[in-house]
Amino acid sequence: MFGERLKEFRILKGISQEDLGKRFGVSKQTVSNWENENATPSLDMFQNLVRYFNTTPNQMLGYEQRIGLDTAGLTEVEISHIMLLIDDLKAHHEKAE
Repeated sequence: MFGERLKEFRILKGISQEDLGKRFGVSKQTVSNWENENATPSLDMFQNLVRYFNTTPNQMLGYEQRIGLDTAGLTEVEISHIMLLIDDLKAHHEKAE
């Protein structure tokens, strides 16, 4: 379940396996192994992934439903724009609190 969720979060963020690997100092193959459930990240790495994707451990493991966006038919650039809008809204919300 973790691998499926990781892939979903990565795609929603609009980044490649290679980009995610570079961000965390691992290879594209390592990310692929995580997504295909051939390997699992260390606890520290798992916590870093949870923070990076702004989610919870339970959501990352598939124990909680997460509302997703249907991005079918959109380009990676369009998805990136949507993600930037969401990040801006979150930042605005945090400042308002």
